[in-house]
Amino acid sequence: MGTLYEYELNQGDPTSRDMWRVFRIMAEFVEGFEQLSDLGPAVTIFGSARTPRSDPLYKKARVLAALLARKRFAIITGGGPGIMEAANSGAKDAGGVSVGLNISLPHEQNSNSYQTIAVNHHYFFVRKTMFVKYSHAIVCFPGGYGTMDEFFELITLIQTMKIDPRPVVLIGRSYWRGLIAWLKRTMLKEYKYISQEDLRIFRLTDDPQEACEMIAEAESGKCWYPPSSSFSGIARSRQLSPEGTRFGIAPRVNPEAIEQPELPQTEELPVKSKARGSRKKRK
Repeated sequence: MGTLYEYELNQGDPTSRDMWRVFRIMAEFVEGFEQLSDLGPAVTIFGSARTPRSDPLYKKARVLAALLARKRFAIITGGGPGIMEAANSGAKDAGGVSVGLNISLPHEQNSNSYQTIAVNHHYFFVRKTMFVKYSHAIVCFPGGYGTMDEFFELITLIQTMKIDPRPVVLIGRSYWRGLIAWLKRTMLKEYKYISQEDLRIFRLTDDPQEACEMIAEAESGKCWYPPSSSFSGIARSRQLSPEGTRFGIAPRVNPEAIEQPELPQTEELPVKSKARGSRKKRK
């Protein structure tokens, strides 16, 4: 099979490569599901891989993970250095379950040595599914593009009710307050692209003890972000499907036709080339 794969790869046919990619994606999902299905209550901790061990944030991540581990929460991280290493080490040293969802990157990715369960991923989207699927709460420490990506995808899933509400705690007021101010000023007030309720999805603190208490309290009551007044456990669109997601309502085409703004004048579009095989055979 390996030889056949190399043959298809060398032919340069993207369709052939995509067929093999489907199986690789399936295998990665299956492996993650098998390793994490019995994990129990868990908290995912996001944050920068560049945070040095001398940074106060590193120490806070380690303390928070230890506090949560002592309350029988498993700790899930991306398995790398920085905040991830701090959280994994805190969980392991406190006698808890320390999960690392590692990722292969074009540059070398160093995994930390404090993982009691290690899962290796090739695809970011599969890895993010594991982060969300098996966590009862999420904590975001300061980080870069990766942390922002994970944070915004998570609150989008909660906002759209694709996943059940759960605690989303941001650690580091000085880091997050500029973003939160922009969300309030620009997104909410100026453009009205979100609602006031959307800003209640996450909480902000500097104290690991307070963050731990938020998560433990939410876990005991299984409630964090109140459902909308239109929520109904009877409506099929709100019910859970067999795999644990909500059925939702299939989108419908809006028949309304309205007058649209004028498009700028441009040159004519190039004529599409004829399909393969349409060329007449030479005599």
